Amino acid sequence: MTGEQLEHPMADDELSRNEHIKDASNFLRGTLAEGLQDEITGAITEDDQQLVKFHGMYLQDDRDLRPERTRKKMEKAFAFMIRVRIPGGVVTPPQWLALDQVARDYSNHTMRLTTRQTVQLHGIIKSNLKPTLQAIDHVVLNTIAACGDVNRNVMCNPNPYQSHAHAAAQDLAKAVSDHLLPATPAYREIWLDGEKIAGGEQEVEEPIYGKTYLPRKFKIVVAVPPSNDVDVFAHDLGFIAILDDKGEVTGWNVTVGGGMGMTHGEPDTYPRTADVMGYCATKDAVAVAEAVVTVQRDWGDRKSRKHARLKYTIEDRGLDNFRAEVERRAGVLLGPAKPFQFTSMGDRYGWSEGDNGRAHLTLYVQAGRVQDRPGAMQMTALRKIAETHDGDFRITPNQNLIIANVPVERQKEIHWLCQEAGLLAPWSGLRRNSMACVALPTCGLALAESERYLPDLLTALDERLAVHGLSADDIVIRMTGCPNGCARPYLAEIGLVGKGPGRYNLYLGAAFDGSRLSKLYAEDVDHAGIVATLDPIFKAYADTREKGERFGDFTIRAGLVAKTGNGRDFHANVKPHAKPVAAE
Repeated sequence: MTGEQLEHPMADDELSRNEHIKDASNFLRGTLAEGLQDEITGAITEDDQQLVKFHGMYLQDDRDLRPERTRKKMEKAFAFMIRVRIPGGVVTPPQWLALDQVARDYSNHTMRLTTRQTVQLHGIIKSNLKPTLQAIDHVVLNTIAACGDVNRNVMCNPNPYQSHAHAAAQDLAKAVSDHLLPATPAYREIWLDGEKIAGGEQEVEEPIYGKTYLPRKFKIVVAVPPSNDVDVFAHDLGFIAILDDKGEVTGWNVTVGGGMGMTHGEPDTYPRTADVMGYCATKDAVAVAEAVVTVQRDWGDRKSRKHARLKYTIEDRGLDNFRAEVERRAGVLLGPAKPFQFTSMGDRYGWSEGDNGRAHLTLYVQAGRVQDRPGAMQMTALRKIAETHDGDFRITPNQNLIIANVPVERQKEIHWLCQEAGLLAPWSGLRRNSMACVALPTCGLALAESERYLPDLLTALDERLAVHGLSADDIVIRMTGCPNGCARPYLAEIGLVGKGPGRYNLYLGAAFDGSRLSKLYAEDVDHAGIVATLDPIFKAYADTREKGERFGDFTIRAGLVAKTGNGRDFHANVKPHAKPVAAE
């Protein structure tokens, strides 16, 4: 592999502002070290707010407090969200305990399991950033490249009941993650008081990323059929395990060009499901991953950040051209894609058998928020388990948690602790298959509530589902507070995307296995409108569905939404209805 780089195909004055910030950053240093010393403000400079993302954090403020602080002429209630880099979502009990301690010492006394299989810590003030990152580093974790225009946390199927296949997926996720880490020592210098390299930037090289890194964020996942829990088609690059008759991995199908984000009212932006580009052997997978990243580095749009993801590069350049360039750079000829089948995108809750008499317990964590509440002391329960557990903890891409490799003698105790903390799977099939982004009050992009609102909506929808005898049916529902799609709503059978305070766009028709995008059904609906719109559809589904038919497939067969393809036709080939079609 070579670090060949092409010049940007546009003049400097055409590049986006972020490109200039990265170019002048001295390999992601900027003025972050100086900004930490400024006690006058809880914020950092505007340019550093972009650079700090590469270090795994976002500057946010509590939007609930904005009006009062504005009236009092006070600075916004600034704090940082920190995202840990955990390839494959696997942490040891000591690592879990360290994150729990950080959450209680420096954060808002909660841990949030994310849709990218890692942990976010919210509410960390600027003066506590270095102690927080040093505590995380002490247990051999870090936050570098968890955000920013780089390859982010690599996800993989976490279910250890498929032991051999999972081990191969975990190994690949870790190998790709390590290989694509930024090389700059800026993270260690600034946050961990590491020794600076003499001579500064002249001795720093980024053999994969170059001085200005990628045009936009980049996301990689590893899937193990029949479970598509990582939503492989939602990401820039994916590897799908191809298994032999014994369940061993023989190689990987490679997918490219997925992505969820879009902007309301801008048809040139759209979600897109990935294409299957070909097949590679395990020994070639890391080389293929690097080649995909470097082609996007050189071909991606650095003028418009809204057009800078790999999905647009492939739409513009064509899959055949992209594949040929990847093969040239990797020195690998991809084979034809091999057959595979996904049957679901959710988690397998409860106990599953493992090896050597051990078992694994998959827990339900509502919207990924681990916290102590009256009657549901979740952080306390998991802390007690971690203090004596000799297995590991595995975060799922659906914001849930697996306590893995539990010996027989501890299973009853752990089950009881989790039951008392409200961590066992709920009775509602809709709730079991729900996800939500954080949104308000901390996300600066949120147009509407998500995490704080979805539980109430689920309660209202569960009442209607019970009337129609659908309480136990697994239906995937996801909500985001804005159209950027962090909870991947466009791949949910019911997707709700924030449009404004208390109002959402409703999407229907995605596939239960995560292979097909949803379609716009109703625009700008409030709580009452969502329930009133979905209720007759639930009734029609209960009354007229075919044997084994999933809810998303039914909405297409019933003519409620069109069966769209991919990419640019997301907006063009929809059939939005102002009112629901009544059941016959």
